[in-house]
Amino acid sequence: MTRELWKGNEAIAEAAVRAGLEAYFGYPITPQTEILEYLSRRMPELGRAFVQAESELGAINMVYGAACTGVRVMSSSSSPGMSLMMEGMSYIAGTEIPAVLVNVMRGGPGLGNIAPAQGDYNQAVHGGGHGDYHNIVLAPASIQEAIDLTALSFDLAEKYRMICMIILDGSIGQMMEPAQMLDMRPIQRKDWDWATNGKMGKRERRVLSSIYLDPAQEEKMNLRLLSRWKTIQREEVRYKEYFLDDAEFVIVGFGTAGRVALSAVRQAREKGIKVGLLRPITVSPFPAEAIEQLVGRVSGFLVTEMNSGQMLEDVRLAVKGRVPVEFYGRMGGVVPFTEEIMHEIERITTSKLSATSNPREEWYERMVGMR
Repeated sequence: MTRELWKGNEAIAEAAVRAGLEAYFGYPITPQTEILEYLSRRMPELGRAFVQAESELGAINMVYGAACTGVRVMSSSSSPGMSLMMEGMSYIAGTEIPAVLVNVMRGGPGLGNIAPAQGDYNQAVHGGGHGDYHNIVLAPASIQEAIDLTALSFDLAEKYRMICMIILDGSIGQMMEPAQMLDMRPIQRKDWDWATNGKMGKRERRVLSSIYLDPAQEEKMNLRLLSRWKTIQREEVRYKEYFLDDAEFVIVGFGTAGRVALSAVRQAREKGIKVGLLRPITVSPFPAEAIEQLVGRVSGFLVTEMNSGQMLEDVRLAVKGRVPVEFYGRMGGVVPFTEEIMHEIERITTSKLSATSNPREEWYERMVGMR
């Protein structure tokens, strides 16, 4: 199939359709509204379910209900809308059913603005709704990855009976790039042994619930979730490496921040600076082992994000204080320029760095000094 020019949000919507999406429920919010708009036309023309809910709370609970029947179901939103979905997400996690959610992140907190940001990392990776559970979280850095990871997200959600979330910032949602779209896959109704899809007099009824009034049973369920997560941590970590063979310093960045960092790495290489890039694709589970394996080979790390250092803490946990970890971030919808990352590369490769310093505090002091 030839490559075509696709806009990020619309590419995700079409990829979901071709991956077998049967039901979509959502509510408009910039900068993800194109997903909803696209599916409002595409789903009905294929005879599939599309509902613009009365709110994000309504949308996530429609997702919850449809997911219980075993069909492929999805919702999408942007940062404040995802906050409203957190309760429903916890219910979906507690019921152990598959669903795909897309968060096209914007500047915040609060209503913030509609500019690209990565401030929802902690919410997606470490937070979310109440209780002890994890989501698989994928972070594309291009339109092609957004397409491929959308298809993958449905497979992972079904394989592990859990939420698979795609997080991207508004830059990727709004940009256009050539990409190869998926072939249309036929919808395959799987005979799940858990789905409430109608017993038709052939079996005992199934009940799906997230309520366990007996603490011992609740603990048992939590241990089941944890056991499943440990399997995912072993088998589903994904990341991309660039120029790491001889790298003396490594940048870690995801999504647009990782994409900008790659341009800076290429500029640095032209100047003879041996720097590489590790770009997490699964930010949950996080590629901690891949980073840890680099510790003995490199002199330090630079974490770059479009927030105040949320993924930074995951990198520091992987590095365990054995080499310096530096940080550069922009917030509130400000996207870093390649020249800014290049400046940071030159700073860390010409400075005496300490493994015991506090990179977030030092970055904060530099940012305040620039104002």
